[in-house]
Amino acid sequence: MVFSSIPFLYYFLPITLLLYFITPKKHKNKVLLLSSLFFYFYGEKKYIILLLSSAIFNYIMGNIISKNKKKSLLIFTILIDFGMLFYFKYTNFFIENINTLLKTNISIMQIILPIGISFFTFQASSYVIDVYKGDIKPAKNVLEFTTYLALFPQLIAGPIVRYEDIQKEMTNRKTEWKNLEKGLTRFIIGLAKKVIIANLIGEFIIALSGIETPTILSTWLQAISYTLQIYFDFSAYSDMAIGLGLVFGFHFKENFNYPLIAKNITDFWRRWHISLSTWFKDYLYIPLGGSRNGTKKTIRNLLIVWLTTGLWHGASWNFIMWGLYFGILLILEKFILKDFLNKHKIISYIYTFIIVIISFVIFSLNETELIPFLKSMFGLNNLNISNFETIFYLKNYFIILLIAFIGSTPYVKKIYLKGKEKWKIISLVEPIFIVALLLITTAFIIDESYNPFLYFRF
Repeated sequence: MVFSSIPFLYYFLPITLLLYFITPKKHKNKVLLLSSLFFYFYGEKKYIILLLSSAIFNYIMGNIISKNKKKSLLIFTILIDFGMLFYFKYTNFFIENINTLLKTNISIMQIILPIGISFFTFQASSYVIDVYKGDIKPAKNVLEFTTYLALFPQLIAGPIVRYEDIQKEMTNRKTEWKNLEKGLTRFIIGLAKKVIIANLIGEFIIALSGIETPTILSTWLQAISYTLQIYFDFSAYSDMAIGLGLVFGFHFKENFNYPLIAKNITDFWRRWHISLSTWFKDYLYIPLGGSRNGTKKTIRNLLIVWLTTGLWHGASWNFIMWGLYFGILLILEKFILKDFLNKHKIISYIYTFIIVIISFVIFSLNETELIPFLKSMFGLNNLNISNFETIFYLKNYFIILLIAFIGSTPYVKKIYLKGKEKWKIISLVEPIFIVALLLITTAFIIDESYNPFLYFRF
């Protein structure tokens, strides 16, 4: 079940909200848990036991680790968690590469990747690590921990929510009208970003990839569109998850902070998928030594972190290349380019934008498609600069591209908030606008056949 679907919007969510708000406070977590398990079961019947097993195992180990504080117990728990992730996500990838390298004929296994496994595995492992470090106390009971791990707003595509961030709210949160209003507003805006902007840009990508005679302009438009689609798809999901969390009284941390206006790649990763980048920083980079032990070890640590970041996104060489691409660029920025980029701001922004665009070409295309596409972008495949077909599609999708570019900056929000302070009429009209936006978005959902969530595959 995806958020941008009629069953979720007009059946599951209203029924869940009704049951949640009429249920006494002491039983609200039970309603959340049951609804979350149903939500997961609806789309992943086979692996509901896997999710529950992960919750029970990490709850039990969290309690044991809290009492014994033995590193061996922590390592055992992490090995089980990531062993499960490795089996489902990377087994066939390694078999394929062993077959290629050693000329063997090991059979590919029939493994279906459970939805959201990367997200709930990272949440579970962060919990046991924080318990071991003494940063948090173990969950009071298995129901509380399972509710945390299975919360449907962020279960299948994040953001990665740490237990320490919502521990108090698991047992003591307020049901307030302002949270309901703010949360639903955030959810509907995220829904519109996904359905109206991300999906239409996705259609533009399909149109450009089907051009009979590609051009340099068509490949650049396609590359830019990959970036915009992934940004609006994933940030929209985060908006919806954060909004739904707020409806139920949870304050999830922000996951995106206008990354497409970043001044360098370091800044980009402070703004993009914040919950993932901070997870790797806190649980891998710093334990490895961070930047405390000299240049060589800092470079080693950065390469390990970004190789792992790439692999986290998927069992494919293009994701490994994507991770190492960012790792190498971050090393160059840290040790060579930092002063130059700080002095030349315009060059810095242009450099960052181009680097990010190329990164999402690597992210979006497989190994066989990637090199020819990059050559086409830089005029190495004897393509014309443009043609009638390219201009035709650009004219058709120009408005949505313009909206996407403007929407990827903070200026619309700033203008809106200033206007809201100045003119009371905006506050009065806002609920009408939000309802209208929901109806328009619903019409898009009913009418469209193209409605994927890109990050479900991770």
